[in-house]
Amino acid sequence: MNTSKLVQHAFTALIISLTAWAACAQSQDAHVFEPLLTLNHRSPPNVVRDPFRNPSQTLAFFGVQRNSTVVEILPGSSAYYLEILAPWMRGHGKYIAANRDESLPQYVPDHLKLLERLKAQPNLYDQVVVMPFRSNFHAIATPGSVDFLISFRNLHNWMERKELTESLQTFHQALKKGGVLGIVDHRGRTDLSQEQQMTMGYVRQDVAIALIEAQGFQLVGVSEVNANPKDTKDYPEGVWTLPPTYRMKDVDRAKYEAIGESDRFTLKFVKK
Repeated sequence: MNTSKLVQHAFTALIISLTAWAACAQSQDAHVFEPLLTLNHRSPPNVVRDPFRNPSQTLAFFGVQRNSTVVEILPGSSAYYLEILAPWMRGHGKYIAANRDESLPQYVPDHLKLLERLKAQPNLYDQVVVMPFRSNFHAIATPGSVDFLISFRNLHNWMERKELTESLQTFHQALKKGGVLGIVDHRGRTDLSQEQQMTMGYVRQDVAIALIEAQGFQLVGVSEVNANPKDTKDYPEGVWTLPPTYRMKDVDRAKYEAIGESDRFTLKFVKK
């Protein structure tokens, strides 16, 4: 390799390193988000989940800024993070809800509930942009326009449905260079292969990192804010045995309630 190419490769590596450092350094104080959790527009079922989802610390770790462009993948009708972020960003940045839309019949009821909720509270949600999300649809936002793209407990579904590669390519296209991809999902066991626990809803953290980095992202941070050491990850109905799903209904409900929601990894990547 000649000198000019060596210099070019070294410069590229330096830029990637600086981008990663900047993304890692960019953070918020969790106290910025805490007042948002007490506002009376939040739904009671979402408020109950705050101790397990740790929204203030999670958003602070990702570094979400009020004047940024944020895409949340699949906020759904529960709109847990939407109801925190969209009112806070209103008039300052842009919140985009990339949701399963009417083109996929099985998701229509959930999507319509989301649209109804947005319409019912225009003083909070009139500036929310709703875009369709499909694993092979590359227009959740103008290419290269997004500062933060966040997703919560969706990775295991994309992996099981063979949608992960296309989904990550969609995210990569939407994000700015150096833009942040924030991922939270149920953390799998290291003593089992990914295949052995795929149908249980758990994802090995090392596997998740490798798959995401293979699509042009670089890991810049790992947080234990959503960890739960009580989660033994060996339940009859997989992760859905635990709250809030309680798939086994009243069978051993007190036991699973005492465990709480799943152990989760929280990963921060940047687009190379």
